[in-house]
Amino acid sequence: MSDGTMRLQAGLLLFISIISLGSVLGQVSYSIPEEMAKGSVVGNIAQDLGIDLKRLRSGRGRIYTGDSAEYIELNRERGVLLIKERIDREAICGRTTPCALRFQIILENPMEFYSIAVEITDINDNAPIFKKSDMKFKISESATAGAIFMLEQAMDMDVGVNGLQSYMLKPTDNFVLKLQSQPDGSKMVEMVLQKPLDREKQDYLSLVLNAIDGGEPQLSGTVQIHINVIDANDNSPVFTQKIYKSTVRENSPKGTLVVSVSASDLDEGSHGKITYAILNSLDDVTELFQINAENGEVTLTGNTDFEKTPQYQIHVQASDEGGLTDSCKIMVEIFDTNDNIPAINVMSKSNVISEDSQPGTVVTMINIQDPDSAENGKVQCSINDNIPFTISSSSSNFFSLVTESDLDRERASEYNITVTCSDEGVPSLSSSVTLTLQISDVNDNAPVFEKSSYEAYIVENNTPGLSIFTMKARDVDWNQNARVSYILEDSSINGVPVSSYVSVSADSGVIHAVRSFDYEQIKDFQFCVKAQDGGSPPLSSNVTVKILIQDQNDNAPQVLYPVQTGGSVVAEMVPRSADVGYLVTKVVAVDVDSGQNAWLSYKLQKATDRALFEVGLQNGEIRTIRQVTDKDVVKQRLTVVVEDNGQPSRSATVNVNVAVADSFPEVLSEFTDFTHDKEYNDNLTFYLVLALAVVSFLFITCLVVIISVKIYRWRQSRVLYHSSLPVIPYYPPRYSDTLGTGTLQHVYNYEVCRTTDSRKSDCKFGGAGSQNILIMDPSSTGTMQRIQKDVNDNKPDITIMSKSNVISEDIKPYTVVTMINIEDLDSDENGKVKCVIGENIPFIMKTSTDNFFSLVTDSDLDRERASEYNISVTCSDEGVPSLSSSVTLTLQISDVNDNAPVFEKSSYEAYIVENNTPDLSIFTVKARDADWNQNARVSYILEDSSINGVPVSSYVSVSADSGVIHAVRSFDYEQIKDFQFCVKAQDGGSPPLSSNVTVKILIQDQNDNAPQVLYPVQTGGSLVAEMVPRSADVGYLVTKVVAVDVDSGQNAWLSYKLQKATDRALFEVGLQNGEIRTIRQVTDKDVVKQRLTVVVEDNGQPSRSATVNVNVAVADSFPEVLSEFTDFTHDKEYNDNLTFYLVLALAVVSFLFITCLVVIISVKIYRWRQSRVLYHSSLPVIPYYPPRYSDTLGTGTLQHVYNYEVCRTTDSRKSDSTDMGGLSDSSKVIVDVIDVNDNSPLINIMTKSNSVAENAPHTTVLAMISVHDPDSDSNGQVYCTINENIPFAIKSTSVGFYSLVTDSDLDRERTSEYNITVTCSDEGVPSLSSSVTLTLQISDVNDNAPVFEKSSYEASIVENNTPGFSIFTVKARDADWNQNARVSYILEDSSVNGVPVSSYVSVSADSGVIHAVRSFDYEQIKYFQFCVKAQDGGSPPLSSNVTVRILIQDQNDNAPQVLYPVQTGGSLVAEMVPRSADVGYLVTKVVAVDVDSGQNAWLSYKLQKATDRALFEVGLQNGEIRTIRQVTDKDVVKQRLTVVVEDNGQPSRSATVNVNVAVADSFPEVLSEFTDFTHDKEYNDNLTFYLVLALAVVSFLFIACLVVIISVKIYRWRQSRVLYHSSLPVIPYYPPRYSDTLGTGTLQHVYNYEVCRTTDSRKSDCKFGGAGSQNILIMDPSSTATMQRIQSEKNILDEPDSPLEVSPL
Repeated sequence: MSDGTMRLQAGLLLFISIISLGSVLGQVSYSIPEEMAKGSVVGNIAQDLGIDLKRLRSGRGRIYTGDSAEYIELNRERGVLLIKERIDREAICGRTTPCALRFQIILENPMEFYSIAVEITDINDNAPIFKKSDMKFKISESATAGAIFMLEQAMDMDVGVNGLQSYMLKPTDNFVLKLQSQPDGSKMVEMVLQKPLDREKQDYLSLVLNAIDGGEPQLSGTVQIHINVIDANDNSPVFTQKIYKSTVRENSPKGTLVVSVSASDLDEGSHGKITYAILNSLDDVTELFQINAENGEVTLTGNTDFEKTPQYQIHVQASDEGGLTDSCKIMVEIFDTNDNIPAINVMSKSNVISEDSQPGTVVTMINIQDPDSAENGKVQCSINDNIPFTISSSSSNFFSLVTESDLDRERASEYNITVTCSDEGVPSLSSSVTLTLQISDVNDNAPVFEKSSYEAYIVENNTPGLSIFTMKARDVDWNQNARVSYILEDSSINGVPVSSYVSVSADSGVIHAVRSFDYEQIKDFQFCVKAQDGGSPPLSSNVTVKILIQDQNDNAPQVLYPVQTGGSVVAEMVPRSADVGYLVTKVVAVDVDSGQNAWLSYKLQKATDRALFEVGLQNGEIRTIRQVTDKDVVKQRLTVVVEDNGQPSRSATVNVNVAVADSFPEVLSEFTDFTHDKEYNDNLTFYLVLALAVVSFLFITCLVVIISVKIYRWRQSRVLYHSSLPVIPYYPPRYSDTLGTGTLQHVYNYEVCRTTDSRKSDCKFGGAGSQNILIMDPSSTGTMQRIQKDVNDNKPDITIMSKSNVISEDIKPYTVVTMINIEDLDSDENGKVKCVIGENIPFIMKTSTDNFFSLVTDSDLDRERASEYNISVTCSDEGVPSLSSSVTLTLQISDVNDNAPVFEKSSYEAYIVENNTPDLSIFTVKARDADWNQNARVSYILEDSSINGVPVSSYVSVSADSGVIHAVRSFDYEQIKDFQFCVKAQDGGSPPLSSNVTVKILIQDQNDNAPQVLYPVQTGGSLVAEMVPRSADVGYLVTKVVAVDVDSGQNAWLSYKLQKATDRALFEVGLQNGEIRTIRQVTDKDVVKQRLTVVVEDNGQPSRSATVNVNVAVADSFPEVLSEFTDFTHDKEYNDNLTFYLVLALAVVSFLFITCLVVIISVKIYRWRQSRVLYHSSLPVIPYYPPRYSDTLGTGTLQHVYNYEVCRTTDSRKSDSTDMGGLSDSSKVIVDVIDVNDNSPLINIMTKSNSVAENAPHTTVLAMISVHDPDSDSNGQVYCTINENIPFAIKSTSVGFYSLVTDSDLDRERTSEYNITVTCSDEGVPSLSSSVTLTLQISDVNDNAPVFEKSSYEASIVENNTPGFSIFTVKARDADWNQNARVSYILEDSSVNGVPVSSYVSVSADSGVIHAVRSFDYEQIKYFQFCVKAQDGGSPPLSSNVTVRILIQDQNDNAPQVLYPVQTGGSLVAEMVPRSADVGYLVTKVVAVDVDSGQNAWLSYKLQKATDRALFEVGLQNGEIRTIRQVTDKDVVKQRLTVVVEDNGQPSRSATVNVNVAVADSFPEVLSEFTDFTHDKEYNDNLTFYLVLALAVVSFLFIACLVVIISVKIYRWRQSRVLYHSSLPVIPYYPPRYSDTLGTGTLQHVYNYEVCRTTDSRKSDCKFGGAGSQNILIMDPSSTATMQRIQSEKNILDEPDSPLEVSPL
């Protein structure tokens, strides 16, 4: 090839012309020369189509070519088309022009396709050639001038100017060439005799025929013509027809007669013998047809294919033996038969479609190819019946599978759609493909409850958290949409939110009681529960639940009469003349329970004389049962028991005092000795108050001093360190601040992505030199005739190829909405179509290619402005008159959450009256959202804030749905007058948008506080008295009542009034000022003791008041006052309360004081340790990292390991050799080699999987093997086998290729590894074979759940265990491997008596050890059970459950409790024994119980002490105290017995009770002996002692603390004066490789520690890796360090007060 040819081809390689360009759904044409190098760029398809590279990648752009070879590939990264394979135009198109490669580019999500045509232009790469190297003719000398001789045509595979152009004949003495053009473009070559031949002069001629093409440079081919001149033959053969026509059906069998040709020759003899021959040399006619040389019959010798060549031209020559010839042409038409089935190609497919997809949604796009013609090539596609899909044709050979009706995943979740495509040939041929389509779920089903309503019972006095019952709702949707949550609907019961009564578990639907119910307050209530699924938006349904409270006998009877007082002095009188049945009184009682629990019965429990009175069982009437006599004692006490009928029953007792007497003085004489002790220790009160005041003062003073010192130091630090120079911290090289506040050692690289200001780009293309281009399908042929002019008689036909019914409002401009195909059967201008749509809508029409249009968005959409568009598309042609068609597209705009909720007001203000009921509705905030559906659903949220340090949520709450603001608490105007907070309105979009509003609540005052009297101070006995001299005049100021009211406004206006007075004519009270003055002259007749009652009343509505008693003494001297006021004794109850509060105050102050000391000491110790660690150095730390050091904690330098790839090439792949002389000769030697089986099969593993999952499906390909045997025939035929009894098989995919596939299920637990030997043998004799062994690991799949060792567990634990005690261990095993076999133990959520089980026990996730979380009490819970889940670590995890039952064993941890006799402080209660009591007289019975169980509760009674042991005994088992001898007059009245009640536990526990027994016949005798049973003075003395002791201890601690603090301060001050009075700053020094143990210094991560600890020593030795320098080692002060002392310098650790313990080597 010449240099000029190479330059021309290089220029052609760089020339790419874009013929036409479309934007969307368009067509792009390119023109390239053949023979371009691989990887050459065809064109920038992304730029030419206007496709963004991101779109090209995200849409997984690919080239679709059908069944043809793929010569061009798409580079998605660059967006260009590249040459993939060598392109030979002659091999692709033959002589067909133009030659073009047509393919489609497919994009997904959304589906788009673009048609691409690449024209292959010819280059002159083929020279003309002749099939024969020479031609031989025998020509008679009689041949006349003009005789024609047919020559063999040369063949040039190039076309156009590069094809065969001319012939040249040399020499031209006798012959010239004549060329005849044929209809197919070829030229018939004839040699014409120009000058007659003369055999005598020249009997042999040798000519050279040259065939020349038109390429640059020109190429040529030659052939030798040998002519033998023979004797004259003056008649040439003549055919009967010049053109013969015949029809042959394609695929006809060989030997079929096509046609018979016939020629005649008038000559006789050998000159008249005609032979026939076929002259075609440019095509494959000679391979398909042959002619009988003798009779001219043309028959088939090959297979004809209509799809390749529908017509053949056969040139036949008839020649006689004289060399004269004639020729004819046979036109053979191939008749098409239906021999090709339709080829189905799935262009794009959706595997999953949503069940709410609109009808008409495109699911799959299919391309059908049938090479047959006419009816045989027409294809119809259908799908199986009774499915909601249909198949439609969008354009020629393109079909779309679309939805035809609504889908329902709940009815059918998957469809196997068989698409069958049949042609219209006879017989019809068809092919089919099955598409599997999953229907994805949409939340279109609301949960449905199992019942229409629920009713449940619960017994009152339940424990809060008790599970009442469970409701269940089911949702037929799937996955998240079927996940049901249970929500308690907002409602109220008697003004209280239902959520304070019950709660609903959101996951399980279990309804728990929030509170303990009381049947007497509420008997039943109902509420609604909403079941809501997890879809978006969620769907829900409601159900009504009714809870009925069942009554328990939880209320004891209440005695209304007789009313009980402290001294029970009230007595009923019975005259001594009372007869039998006399009604003494009636016990009146009620029981608030209901039913039989409220049936009451009355019984007489005790009586002074049981023979005198009885009680009515049903009515409680106390009557006499005999005649009252003079012998009956006056003082009678009856104890009546009122008992209800519940189970167990409850009772109440009432004491009734009955006086048997005829006169009241007689009664008083018996009841005068019941007086209260008034003595009290006044000095104790005084000293306690004084001590409390002193300690409080000292404590407050201490706090003030400490705070003052701290503020002073803080101000000093602000003065010292607020200099004007910035602090520049120093960080050593590559320093990393571990606390995140230092510099950064990382170097960052930033990538900046810039975009232009517009989303559009304009492209300008230069116009082509010629606009007359015809692009045809290379596979078709046709004849074009221009007979008549077209008229515009067809209007455009609009076909919607793809349509989106709904688009999002945030979709970008120029997004394709609908793809339309327009067909107009007219031609030229009549067939040109343009489409328009309506104005003032944000859409435009764009043409992508001829007849394809796209409806795209033109600007931003806004659903709130327009939610639907009816777009009318009108398509008109350019004919005259113009015809048009139109179609209307309805397009819904789906909502996007682009609008935040907006409140109706910018701020809110509301009022609420104080003392409101909790949960009162204050007012409502309202916000609106312009979006739709879920995006417009507004929820109201209370923003987190605090009011006076308290969260605002404890003040108010906001209903999430309605925006109603409720008061959470009852407000008090005196504590808070107003407050404000923020409410956020948030929509339900994703992500949600929100807006805030400020709400201010103003509290209005109520008159809820009565006036408080400040003076005079009221005491229990009102001992304080104002003195008025008898000489006082009118208007004398006695005193002033001072009162305040904490209310405000008119509620606080006070007025004073005199309510009561001993002498109203002597005093008056000022209405406004409360001053008490005399209103007349005091006289001697006025009594000394005057009491005034003053009422202080406010002005509120209703008004409130307070009263104060003012004691006034009208006297001139103090002794006169005392003689009158001696009866104003101090109330003992007041003094008792005062003592209690004083003790409480002393305890609180002491606790605060000790707490303060502990905190101060802790802070000081912490600071001391900080100062010891931080400030004992003077130089900064500069860390050193050795070369290639790797810091394991990530703060040091990094060492890099580099890998280098070495590419080796040889110096030359070519070797040139030439001979020395340049002369050559050639010959051909053909040697046939007979094959022998001398090559064993060569096994090549193309691809191999080293492991396969055990759940791999059958026929999973594990390895692909290529087997090559160079031998031929049977020696080269190979078959492969594998070893037996393994779940694998080997299959042959094509000749020489095998696949190793799974044949059955795999189980890693049975076999985890296979060694598969593949043996390949040929069929030669002897057979040769090769083998290879593949090792295949079976990877584990989590297909085995953990299995517990037992089906259930039971364990025991003794009560009063320590929390954290290990009870026992559960164990489960998993047959899987690695992570899948890692078992974790989880405590299943449940409750025990309404309390989560997790507060009882815990389970160790790793070991399965069950620990007790709390200390158990057998008396509260005897056993409980729960579930433990064993879950493996697979994905998804598998689990199994086991039930565990824990039994609590009783311990003897409760001492017996004595129920009777009841012990009081003074033990005044005494049992009376008459002196006439005989042996065995029952004195009383000690009643005791033990809450333990079993033998721990068996009780025994013993007499521990007694005044007279010979008089009483106690029953060992029953506790009855009886006399053991006759009572005599010598026995003392006052007897005290001490009884021990002991249980039978190990060790045993006991309780003691003192029983006072009075041996007497009358009650006055008893009183005279028991008067000394008063409150023990020793108790008061002890109390005083302990209070004084506590005061002394606290005071001592306080003073000691002050001394210590002052001493430390002075010491530090002196130290600071000595150490830090220099002008240089202190720079801390850290020795090299120093490690800060507290983490506050510089790099602390340098050393790696190996710690060896022993159990028998308190010290531990630490071993350290050798560092670069051995200077300093700092350790935890609690451990012992071994230090190497290399340097001799003294350092800070040598100090004796160092917190380290250092031991030398």
